Amino acid sequence: MTPAQFLARVKKNDIPPVILFLGQEGYNRRRCREALIAARAIAAEQFDMAESSLAAVIDDARAMSLFASERLMFAMAAETAMPRVSRASAASSEADDADEGEPESRSSKSGSNEEALLAAYVKDPTPGVTLVFEATRWDFDGDDKSKTERVRKYYGSISEVVEFRRYAPEEARTEVERLARAMKIVLEPAAAEALVEALAADVARIAVELEKLQLYGKPVTAESLPLLVPDARQSTIFALVNALGRRDRARSLDALDALVREGEYLPLALTFLAGQFRMALVAKEANLKGSYQVQSHFQRAGVPMWGSRAEQVATTASKFSKQQLERGLALICDADRDLRSARPDDRTVIEDFVVRLCA
Repeated sequence: MTPAQFLARVKKNDIPPVILFLGQEGYNRRRCREALIAARAIAAEQFDMAESSLAAVIDDARAMSLFASERLMFAMAAETAMPRVSRASAASSEADDADEGEPESRSSKSGSNEEALLAAYVKDPTPGVTLVFEATRWDFDGDDKSKTERVRKYYGSISEVVEFRRYAPEEARTEVERLARAMKIVLEPAAAEALVEALAADVARIAVELEKLQLYGKPVTAESLPLLVPDARQSTIFALVNALGRRDRARSLDALDALVREGEYLPLALTFLAGQFRMALVAKEANLKGSYQVQSHFQRAGVPMWGSRAEQVATTASKFSKQQLERGLALICDADRDLRSARPDDRTVIEDFVVRLCA
């Protein structure tokens, strides 16, 4: 089911009792969450499944409330409920997935028991309770594809699945134009194109920037956009990180080309990449799941971190293995050394880094 189809059902008050939200795209997921909360007109309850078992969440859903006839429950980080995949019973790629942070304490036997509990609940849900499982750690393409399919299989008893797929650039452009019209923002076509490219077609972040642009009160041009959206260059660097995580050399070089066109100081871009990889490695070693846990972990350690930054770190940690992050940091050190010595130019050094990391 697409987000648009789900929103249409919510508008008709045709809301399933058990739903699986699957995928990383945040803009439509937020819209669907808000639509559910508005339709139920009640405060939502939130559970972190990295800390609560599937059985505990289902037991809570079975409990009748003394104060409300309806309940809306969101079970976050639903992928962490899956049992660890052993090397003996999985193909090598799946075993590598298991090394990337799935909980070691949950055996396949307990996982089967919890799957049976979920299947029983789906057949006989508690009246008035809407239970939403959110599995947002992995995407639908590349190395994430097999992991997402495992999540889908584990929650196979849930027939109502909403897929939150990332926007293609042309889809993001259409949505940007729609949002700009709704907000009464005069956004020139070249500016809309530049905004989509700068923010890597991330409509969730684009929507935030458009809300800020409402205060500008003048037509937004491609020339004025960099002054109005200071995060644009950093977001293009994050697009480079995403492409590197997919080992997509062509897209990585395209993102690098965009940075050069924007006049980015490449040694500073490399510094950002180094920080991104270091924090992702910390998240990987601490077995953190999702932006909420990443933000909490770093803030407890005294490192200020805002939500969008935590989401970037969580995404980077999900796309790279521990060994790949360590290798990436070693290559960044090499590139930093080359930038400080005699070299053809900064771009050649960074291009060499991209090619070596994607090899």
